[in-house]
Amino acid sequence: MNFHQHVLPNGLQIIGETNPSALSAAVAFWVRTGGRDETPDVLGVSHFLEHMVFKGTQRRNPFQVNRDFSLIGADNNAFTSEENTVFHAAVLPEYLPQLVDVLADIMRPSLREEDFNTEKKVILDEIVRYSVQPQSAAYDRAREFYFRDHPLGNQVLGTTESITALTRDQMQKYFDSRYTAGNIHAIAVGNYDWEAFTKLIEKACGNWPAGQVVRQHRHEVAGPGGQKVVTVPAEKSAQEYVIMMAPGPAADHPLRYASAVLSTIVGDYTGSRLYWALVDPGLADNAGMGSDEYDRAGCQFVSYSCDPENAAECLEIAREVLAEVQKNGITEEELQQAKTKIASREVRAGERTSRRMFTIAKDWAYLNQYRTVDDELRELNLVTRKSISEALERYPIDQMTTTAYGPLEKL
Repeated sequence: MNFHQHVLPNGLQIIGETNPSALSAAVAFWVRTGGRDETPDVLGVSHFLEHMVFKGTQRRNPFQVNRDFSLIGADNNAFTSEENTVFHAAVLPEYLPQLVDVLADIMRPSLREEDFNTEKKVILDEIVRYSVQPQSAAYDRAREFYFRDHPLGNQVLGTTESITALTRDQMQKYFDSRYTAGNIHAIAVGNYDWEAFTKLIEKACGNWPAGQVVRQHRHEVAGPGGQKVVTVPAEKSAQEYVIMMAPGPAADHPLRYASAVLSTIVGDYTGSRLYWALVDPGLADNAGMGSDEYDRAGCQFVSYSCDPENAAECLEIAREVLAEVQKNGITEEELQQAKTKIASREVRAGERTSRRMFTIAKDWAYLNQYRTVDDELRELNLVTRKSISEALERYPIDQMTTTAYGPLEKL
């Protein structure tokens, strides 16, 4: 496998990994904009815009966009997160030129008023559907409570009020400011010719407006601590959902590997301390620990869901687990088991063209580095009990901000 890089005169970065033994090729446009980049008057515009990209261009109407993806057998999709909006697809290698043509084309959407008004109804319906999913609603409430006035607490979908008030001209202004060539990466991974791909991107994207984007509020965030209980009727949530959050390493912090191993030990979906303490005894339906890594910020979180009558006991047990790890650390056996789990998942993900593409794109966006699977495994192998102790000292896990969502009025 070989890594390649090229920058167009307008600032658009092209990166790629070629693998002649792969059976497919995956392409993406990675736009560095998301929920945290929105001001209160345009909350949800990034996700709304993701939808609008598929609603047609000067060359294609929505039917033609869908048809042209289908004609080449593309596995295409898009997603919006707190920091990125990504449009991606995978095809057989011989269809790469057609894929680049349609993907690049939709990146310059028409944003027609009638499409905007129609899709607004779809977005508003999605917000309602999302809000009645208790696990999703609980996570949103937890983020709002933890991040408070920091834009990382913004809801990616926006709110009913913000989307209702949003205008097509506001979206156009946001698009013009964020979808500049200097804020976009084009990436390809798999079996393809790099020089040919570069020429395809240059032809399709070389005339895109130049411009760099500066992200605001790039600093670590510490939650307020304490506890917040969001009470909803039992018909909206029969279970109690509890999410505990604390500061964690950012996407470019050297302790992120130690933090990942620690999360696996404490809260992997099987064979972890929380699994044996809460799930195996039947106290909770699920329980886990993970982390979100952002631009210059991060957070660690523990979550569980259970019958309301078990919520307080589960919270006490979870706190005891975290306090024990914070005080005494982890064992060598736990360390090796967690590293094996992560290594296995990393290698298996690296065999999938699309998954590999996302990994490379994220590394380039946050680290400005190309990292092989072997690079990741080397960093993982460097994690020791000492480095996990350093992570615990820098980012304690026994000082959590807790949010409960469900029928209970208090924990």
